[in-house]
Amino acid sequence: MNKNQNSRKQELLQSTIQHIDIKQHNVVPMIDAMGSMAFQARNLSRGAQIFNKMQEDKECAVFLTLAGSLISAGLKGVIVDLIKNNMVDAIVSTGANIVDQDFFEALGFKHYVGTQYGIDDQELRELMIDRIYDTFIDEEDLRICDATIGEICESLEKRPYSSREFIREMGRYLAENDKYADYREDSIVYQCYKKGVPIFVPAFSDCSAGFGLVHHQWHNPDSHVSIDSAKDFLEITKVKLANPESGIFMIGGGVPKNFVQDIVVACDILDKEAPMHKYAVQITVADERDGALSGSTLKEACSWGKVDTVYEQMVWAEATIAMPLIAGYAYHKKSYEGRPERNFNKILDKKKLQHA
Repeated sequence: MNKNQNSRKQELLQSTIQHIDIKQHNVVPMIDAMGSMAFQARNLSRGAQIFNKMQEDKECAVFLTLAGSLISAGLKGVIVDLIKNNMVDAIVSTGANIVDQDFFEALGFKHYVGTQYGIDDQELRELMIDRIYDTFIDEEDLRICDATIGEICESLEKRPYSSREFIREMGRYLAENDKYADYREDSIVYQCYKKGVPIFVPAFSDCSAGFGLVHHQWHNPDSHVSIDSAKDFLEITKVKLANPESGIFMIGGGVPKNFVQDIVVACDILDKEAPMHKYAVQITVADERDGALSGSTLKEACSWGKVDTVYEQMVWAEATIAMPLIAGYAYHKKSYEGRPERNFNKILDKKKLQHA
C-alpha cells in the first residue's frame, strides 16, 4: 500500500462506532406510553413487559440469541450490561458477533463510522477496508484476530470442543493477558467467562474463527482442535434440563433462534420432561410469508412444541432501535435484582447431566 493509499485509509477510518449505554436513558415512561399506541409501538411495549417478566420470574433461565451485525453497530454495551446484572443466563449467537466483533474489540481494535453512499467498494478492497452497510472495519486488524484464534488453537489439547468450551478459552486468553486490560472489561466474551455464562455459536466456523481453525488444521492434519456441533446441541439441552423454566430474548433469527428453540424437542428425544419456553420475545425485520425461519412467528413455534403462547411477542423492528429500548426498559424497572448468578458453565463442565 503506497503513501497516498495509507493517507486515504486513515481518512476513512477516523470516527469509531460508539456503544449505546442503556444505563443513561430511562425509557420506562416512554415504553409504557407506547403500549397505548398501535402497530410496532404497542408490540414493542408488550415485548418489553414480557422481557421484564423474565426478570421478575427468578426461576426462569433467560436465553439471549444474537443474529445480524449487532456489536459492530453499537449494541455491545447493552449486552454487557445484561450479563453483568444477571439478566441473561446463556447466549446463542452467530460467530461474527462473538469473534469478528466482540473478541475483535477486546483485542483493542475498533469499528468505524462509514457510509453506504458515494463510496467505491473496489477502492475499499484495495485499501483493505471491509464494509458492513455503513460501518467500516480494517481487514488488517481482522487478520490479527484470525491469527489469535489460531494461537489459541495451538495452546489447547488437541480434541473436539463444543463452541462453548472454545469460547470459554477465548475468555481465559483475555483474562490471562494483561495487555488487553484496557479493552476486555467491555467484552461479552470476557464478562461471560467471569460470570460463567455459556456462549454457544452453532455455526462457529462461519466467521473469523473459521480462518484460524482452517490454518490450524491445515498445519496439524493428524492432531488438531475441532468444533463438535452435536456437543453444542447436547450442552445447551443440558442447560434446559438443569433449569426447565426458561425464556428467550431473540435478536434477529437464523441459526441462533432455531438452535435455542430446538432444545425443548431435544429433551423429548432424550425421554426427559421439559416444558416449552415460557416466555419469548423476538425482534426481527424478516417477513413470515416466505416460510423462512427468521420471520416465522412464535405462535408457529408453538405448533412444534417449542414456545408457549401466553407470553410471546414478535416485534417487527430493526435491532439497533428496538433492542436498547426493550433491554433499557427491563434494566430501569430493576426486576432483575435478586436474580441468581446461575453459572451454567460450571454445571456443564461437571458433566453430571449426561446420563442423569
